[in-house]
Amino acid sequence: MNKIKVLIADDHVMVRQGLAQILELENDITVISQASNGEDAVKLALERKPDVILMDINMPGTNGLQAIKELKQKNSAFKIIVLTIHQDREYLIKTIQMGAEGYVLKDAEPSVLIDAIRNVYNGQTYIQPNMTTELVKEFNRVTLREKNSYVKNKLTSREIEVLDLIAEGMINKEIAKHLYISEKTVKNHVSNIFKKLNVSDRTQAAIYALKHNLKS
Repeated sequence: MNKIKVLIADDHVMVRQGLAQILELENDITVISQASNGEDAVKLALERKPDVILMDINMPGTNGLQAIKELKQKNSAFKIIVLTIHQDREYLIKTIQMGAEGYVLKDAEPSVLIDAIRNVYNGQTYIQPNMTTELVKEFNRVTLREKNSYVKNKLTSREIEVLDLIAEGMINKEIAKHLYISEKTVKNHVSNIFKKLNVSDRTQAAIYALKHNLKS
């Protein structure tokens, strides 16, 4: 079995070693390198080509934000999870806009970080659940009046209803109950929505709905 190769970038050696010990307990994850600053993170990433990079924001010299920007410019395929103490929505929005695939707080349970690594490795976006609300608030604030009739025309009225409920955080079972339709029908609608909007997961679909102010 091919293991997920992880690079850890953090300026605190105990944090790096602690994370490495936790991740190495998983059968499908291995830590291939560690960096104490953004400059080394970029250098090691280009040399070792990790599957997932865990990136702290506050580091001496080249910080995490600068490192993310440089890595994405050199190779957009790098998959980066921001691992930070910052709960500010500004940091969350900025790093996602820069191309980071994940955002996890350092006080999260190890299982959250492990889920994030696996999800990002598999091509999904992972925002720590309690931070998703901040993401929704920000996009709602910035794009409250934005309209996009073109996107609306791509979706059926039922698909827009389902998308609204996805943006509210409902799972398929809850959507089915709310709309009085079967869960299988909801799954079909969700699949069609993903294809039409060219997104790969529910978080991206919710962001799209809020960004374009799609309402049924």
